Amino acid sequence: MTFSLENQRILVVVAHPDDELLGLGASIHRLVQRHGCEARAVILGEGLTSRSATRDAARWATDLATHRANIGRAAAAIGYASTGIYDFADNRFDSVDLLDIIKVVEQEKESFQPNLIFTHHGGDTNIDHRRTFEAVVTACRPLPGEPMRTILACETPSSTEWQAASYPQPFLPNFFLAVNEEDVAAKIAGMEAYEFEKRAYPHPRSPEALRLLAQRWGVVTGQLLAEAFMLVRHIG
Repeated sequence: MTFSLENQRILVVVAHPDDELLGLGASIHRLVQRHGCEARAVILGEGLTSRSATRDAARWATDLATHRANIGRAAAAIGYASTGIYDFADNRFDSVDLLDIIKVVEQEKESFQPNLIFTHHGGDTNIDHRRTFEAVVTACRPLPGEPMRTILACETPSSTEWQAASYPQPFLPNFFLAVNEEDVAAKIAGMEAYEFEKRAYPHPRSPEALRLLAQRWGVVTGQLLAEAFMLVRHIG
């Protein structure tokens, strides 16, 4: 199975600020810089307030403003042409109707008219990631006239690999994109823009760990560096 990577309209639908980088940032950089693609990142959740015992957005107002500013810096590093930023409660996507999330994805899809959508793996540890996957699959039903042809699910370091081995939906990648040093450097630079998310080695979100992950998938596929995905659907 092959399909063209050239001149695609790519919608990346994720739960939190930094998720638009962690599993796919190097690939998006490649697709934008060398394949003429236009990419838009849709970030559904605010990404911080779960760090308090109860949600109090006012308490986090200053940090949330910084977090939003960091989204712009990260997007510039990768080459996202635009972003859509929403305010669903961090790590509480299961407290809102799934339909509310689906409606946002449908609105973004209708406006942007993507050919290709990247989103989370449906078996991640994080509930927000799982709900985002469910919303994307529902919003992208293959109805007549639908321009969206392909859905790819990415891993999210510090979530996907932390799921229990017995969980019934493991991340089993079957689609890989080779990337180069410039792509990985852009991903790391974007991640380092996130003041509240970057971590020191050996955390999975550290620069060293992100490079090791790209090397790991490169070794798996006979490349120097790569990122891994699960093909959810492709209509050729």
